Amino acid sequence: MIENFEVKMSAPDFWDDNESAQAVIAEMNAVKGSVDQYNKLQQEYDDISLMVELADEENDEDLAKEVTSGVQALVKKLEEFELQLLLNEPYDKLNAILELHPGAGGTESQDWGSMLLRMYTRWAEKSGFKVEVMDYLPGDEAGIKSVTLLIKGYNAYGYLKAEKGVHRLVRISPFDSSGRRHTSFVSCDVVPEITNDAEIEIRTEDLKVDTYRASGAGGQHINTTDSAVRITHLPSGVVVSCQTERSQIKNRERAMTMLRSKLYERKIEEERKQLDEIRGEQSEIAWGSQIRSYVFHPYSMVKDHRTQVETGNIGAVMDGDLDPFIDGYLRSQLKIEVDQ
Repeated sequence: MIENFEVKMSAPDFWDDNESAQAVIAEMNAVKGSVDQYNKLQQEYDDISLMVELADEENDEDLAKEVTSGVQALVKKLEEFELQLLLNEPYDKLNAILELHPGAGGTESQDWGSMLLRMYTRWAEKSGFKVEVMDYLPGDEAGIKSVTLLIKGYNAYGYLKAEKGVHRLVRISPFDSSGRRHTSFVSCDVVPEITNDAEIEIRTEDLKVDTYRASGAGGQHINTTDSAVRITHLPSGVVVSCQTERSQIKNRERAMTMLRSKLYERKIEEERKQLDEIRGEQSEIAWGSQIRSYVFHPYSMVKDHRTQVETGNIGAVMDGDLDPFIDGYLRSQLKIEVDQ
C-alpha cells in the first residue's frame, strides 16, 4: 500500500494541487505510522514471550511480576491499535466539520455550548489534530449561539462521528441568582469534509448567497468588510456560513465545501433510513434523545446513554478526555455489524 502512495507522489503533476498533495502525504504518513506501530507491538510481544520462558525456567518471581506488568501495558497498546483499525469506513480518514448549536435556555445553554467548544478543542489538540474556527456567533451575555469547527487530521471524522447528537448538562447555574439547578442541551453535528465535486451535484441556481461582516475575532480588516459568507441551499434548506478567511472568495470556497459535506451526509442518512425501513427498524432522532449526560450536581458523572460508558471524573472529560466514550461507541458499532 505504501508503494501506491510513492507512485502517486512521483507523478509529474502531483504538486499541481497542493491541498490534495498534502492530504496524500498525511495519509501515507498515517499508514507508515500504523505499520511501524504494528512492528513495535510484535517486537514487544516477542520480548515478553522470551521473558515468560526465562521466568518459568528460573522460577524468578521478580521477573514474573515484570512480565505481568509488561502484559498489561501491551494489552492496553493493542486495544488502542485495534481502535485505529476499526476506522475503516470510506470517509473515516477525512477531516471533520463539527457544529455546536445550543438549545432553548438562553445564556445557560449558550455557556454550555462554549464549554463543549473548549472540550472538543482540547481533545483535538491532545490527539494531534489541528482546529480551525470556520464560523462563530457569540452569545448575548456569555457563551456561543453557534460555532463551526474544522478538525484537520487523518481519521478526524472517524473518531468524531461518535460525538454526533444531543449533549445534556445538569448543574447549578452560575447565571441563576436563586441557585437553582438547570438542565441545558447542545446539539453537536459532525460531517466529513467532502472536497471531491464528484460526490454531490450542486447547481448554482439552487443557491442563495449572502455576505455580511464577520462577528468573531480576526482583526480590524475582517470586522470592517463584508467578508463573511452565508450560503443557503434552497431545495434542502441547508444553511452554511464561513468567516474564517479575510477574503470573501475564500470564505465562499470553504462554505461550499461545508455545504457539499452536509448534503452528502444527508444523502447517506436517507439511504440508511431506507435500509432501516426495509429491515423494519425504527429510530427516533429528537431533541430530547440525548446521547450523553454531564451531571455536575447533585453528583459528578458523565454517562453515554448509547454505550453505558460512564466516569465520575467530569473535570478530565471537560479537559478533553473523550477517548473512553469514543472507544466505547466505535466498539459498539462493530458489535452491531457483527450481529447483523
